[in-house]
Order: sequence, then structure tokens, then C-alpha cells
Amino acid sequence: MSMIRDLRAAVRPALRRVPVQGGVYDATRDPSTSSAVVDCAVYRDGKRVSEHVGPAEALRRVRAEGGFAWIGLHEPAEHEFAGIAREFGLHPLAVEDAVHAHQRPKLERYDDTLFTVFKTIHYVEHAELTATSEVVETGEVMCFTGPDFIITVRHGGQGSLRALRHRLQDDPQLLAKGPSAVLHAIADQVVDGYIAVADAVQDDIDEVEIDVFSDPGKGSRRGGDAGRIYQLKREVLEFKRAVTPLIRPMQLLSERPMRLVDPDIQKYFRDVADHLARVHEQVVSFDDLLNSILQANLAQASVAQNEDMRKITSWAAIFAVPTMIAGIYGMNFDVMPELRWKYGYPAVLIVTVAICVTIHRGFKRNGWL
Repeated sequence: MSMIRDLRAAVRPALRRVPVQGGVYDATRDPSTSSAVVDCAVYRDGKRVSEHVGPAEALRRVRAEGGFAWIGLHEPAEHEFAGIAREFGLHPLAVEDAVHAHQRPKLERYDDTLFTVFKTIHYVEHAELTATSEVVETGEVMCFTGPDFIITVRHGGQGSLRALRHRLQDDPQLLAKGPSAVLHAIADQVVDGYIAVADAVQDDIDEVEIDVFSDPGKGSRRGGDAGRIYQLKREVLEFKRAVTPLIRPMQLLSERPMRLVDPDIQKYFRDVADHLARVHEQVVSFDDLLNSILQANLAQASVAQNEDMRKITSWAAIFAVPTMIAGIYGMNFDVMPELRWKYGYPAVLIVTVAICVTIHRGFKRNGWL
């Protein structure tokens, strides 16, 4: 609770106005350093009507002339976000989540603001899947959606919204729907990213599956590699943690009427929810399939060990015959069968070899060798 009290205290002080240069805005940062604000603009009738303004100026123009403001930030510090939170009346709990990140996907409403958290997923390219390969990399995009503004806070090196902003600016008819159109576009881009990652992970699973069930005589590792399977399972679990919690927020945005979501845009959320459901089913099937592959791998390893033990036992039985005969004739007795016979030595060798060959053929016929 002390952290929340400190945050409330941080957003209450009067904000010191500073000149805005090149789109940089921050009430507390040293002017010589770069700002967490990536872009800030005012949109009216679907068109961008401002360049290089700060959040406070953007809000003033929106309240005076109409339209909405879109402010994009990347990994803001607590003191950097305090001024923006005060200007736009953001709830301290949501601000704390946005600053510290590491949140599960969710949708929360604070007064006249929707707070949405998305987990972004990026597929990490690798030449070969190993027991330590990183398959997916996660980030976060958080959205504060109000009647006349949307504030996006991005964490991580992936999930840039710059290209998305340009695409929306090329479609004024859609952007004219307001902040909810931007929220939909972000959700759609995140879920499309899930689909692309799911396809790539499917290729990795296919590769592991082929390796597990391939013929060991063709140069592949017998039974595959349990370490690789387990690592892939861990990465799929991380993927699942990003997808599963987002299902409920997408259902709410697509089914429940909300004053902050344009009815026309709500129809588009249904399409996003449908794509998300398909990805969720795919990720769940990945988990089940990897469980089956891991069990098959362990079973194959057990079978391989049994085969090795049978071979070792067979050869031990074969070598036991000459060992036994040599042990018998090595005893110091005067009266033994054929001990003084001229052909005793070659006869014993022939009998020993004959018994060993007979035993070997028997094991070979039964598949032990």
C-alpha cells in the first residue's frame, strides 16, 4: 500500500510546464535526455492535425476543438508518467501497473477510462532448436482509453506501434471512429502476432516430432532429446499465459455495450475475439501434443534401455559357456573325463564354439541380438 500512496503523492503535485521540442514532453526529466514519449498527436475527423505537441497541449486542443489525442510511450519511469497521469486523470492503480509492467492481460474500467493490457509475443529465430533455445519473447502494450484520448504504454523491445499508427493515418474513415478504433487496431495487431508465432512454433514441434519418431539408423538421435522437448514446452507455456487471459477481455469488448467503444468498432472486436479463440485452441493443442511427444520420448528411451540390457545379457550368456568350461578344466583334480586324451584340447574347443554359436543363433532368432 505504501507504493500506491507514494504514487498518489507523485501525481498530485502541480505540473511544471516545459517547452516542447520535437514531440518530447516530460515535466521532470532533464531536457538534455530523450523522453519516454514516442509520439503525441491530435486527430480530428480521422486526420492528424498536430505535429510536435506535448500531452498537455494535445489535451487542451482536444477539449477546445474536438477530436482525440493519441500518446505513445515506451517504458516510462514513474516520475515521467506522473505528469501525464495527472493531466488525463488516470487512476493510480492503473498507472502503477503501466509503469511497473509484468501484468497479465486484462480489461479494467476506472471511471471514464478503460485500462487494457496486452501481452505481445515475438518468435525468436534459431538455426537449431536446443535444450536452451529461446523460442518466444514477450513484451507488453497497455492502453488507457478515454472519451477523447488513448495513451499506449509499451514495454519490451518488440510490439512497436509506429507502423500501426501510419496505417491508421492512411485510413481516415476508420480513425474517425475515435480512440476505440485505435484500441481495436492494437488488439488486432497483437492477435495477428499470435497467429504468426503459433505457425512458427508449429514448425518447431513438427521438427521435434519427426526427430522422436524417426528411424535411429538414419543418423538421427534415437528417441529425440527430452531437453529440447521440455524447453519447447516451457516456451509454449509462456505463450499460453499471454493468450488465455486475453479471451475474457476480448469477449467483453465484442459483446458488452460500452460507452467508450463505438458500436461499429465493437463488431470488429468480434473478429479479433474469433482469431484469439482459434489461437488459444492451437496453443492448448501444442501443450497436449508436447505432452504426448515427451511421453513417447521417455517410452522410447525405456525401450532402448531394455534392448541394450537384452543385448548385454545375451553376450554375457554366450561368454559364460567358455568361462564355465575353462573353470571346470582348470580345477586341480587328477581324475577328470578326457584329461589325458590326445584330442581332448581340440575337442573341448570345438564343443565350446559349437555351444556358443548355438546360443548366439537362438538369441538372434528371438530378436535379442
